[in-house]
Order: sequence, then C-alpha cells, then structure tokens
Amino acid sequence: MNIEIVIVEDNPMLRENLELMLEGEENFRVTGSFSSSEEALDQLDSISYNLLLADIGLPGISGIELIARIKEKRHDIDILVHTVFDNRDTVFSALKAGASGYILKGATPDELVEAILNLASGGAPMSPRIARAVINEFQDNTIDEQFLLTSREKEILKGMEQGHTYKELGKNLFISPHTIHSHIKKIYGKLHAKNRRDALTKAKKKGII
Repeated sequence: MNIEIVIVEDNPMLRENLELMLEGEENFRVTGSFSSSEEALDQLDSISYNLLLADIGLPGISGIELIARIKEKRHDIDILVHTVFDNRDTVFSALKAGASGYILKGATPDELVEAILNLASGGAPMSPRIARAVINEFQDNTIDEQFLLTSREKEILKGMEQGHTYKELGKNLFISPHTIHSHIKKIYGKLHAKNRRDALTKAKKKGII
C-alpha cells in the first residue's frame, strides 16, 4: 500500500518533524507540505496524493474549510485531522466537512502512523477522547441540527439570505454556478424545503444560520 501524504500545518517545527517521521515509514511518501490552506489549495491540483493530514487552527482559510473544498473536488481523498482542538463544535464540523479521522496532537509517532494506516485501509481512526465524545453524542441523541449542513452549504445559505444570485455565490466562493445549484438542491433536501424562503425559514428555526 503506497500512501502519498500532503501535510498542512502552520507550526514550522512540527511540520518538519511530521515530514521527517512520515518519510521514514515504509510505503509512506510526503508529496506536499504547506503552512496554510491558501498555499495548499494553490498547489494541490498539481500534486499526487491520496491522504491529507491537516491541522484545524490554520491562519486565513480554516482547516475545516480546506477539508470541505478538497472533498468537493476529490471525494476519494482520505482526510485525517491532527489538532489540539477537542471541543464538540470543531469535531463535528470537521467530520461533516469530510474528515474521516480525528487525532489530537500529543499522540505518539506510532499512534499517528497507526491512524494513517487505519484510515488508508478504510477505517475511521480517532483519539480515544474524541471517539468517546462522538459516541456520547449519539447515545444522548442530542446532536444539534446546526450540524445538518456542511460548512460550505452554510456559506451558500448565508449568501442566499443576503440575496446573492447563483452567479454571485459562485464568484464569491470560487466555484461554478452549476456547483452552487447542486449544493442548493442538497440544502433543500436536507431541510425538506420547497424554495429559498422555505429553506431560510427552516434554517433559522433550527439555529443553522
């Protein structure tokens, strides 16, 4: 199994340590290493990779938005969050955006390597504290409806609230009007809405916007 990894981490020392550690593993190859989402998004189209290792608290475009944008283009990419943030909102936002694994910084090198192998094999690795939090949410049946939509869908919904057209939304979010249309169809489906006004009304009632 050859795993081509892109790292997005704004701490230069940690980023360098991750590169050295992962390059030392058999069948691992770091094909890209970036300090920001903007830098990564600018170059990812020209890089071969099948796994993204990303921090959440990045300067500029957040790690969650980075995940959402990559998943829009590459559904096949495995994404592992590597962060200090363990609060509920961040965890669920990252998973909703498209992450399939969530490992807290402080994990040992062996634990991180095992998580990457697990993810590449179809698993969903999580630090024990994160896994317990996710399980508790489902057992308590109290997941807020604000997580019903992805971060990108929320962005589009807020743009709709401001009266933007498909073309304006596409221009603002750097995606085509056709993609905007596809997102809006999904939004309507998730909210069981008939039209824009219905979608906005229901989203406000659910606390999504």
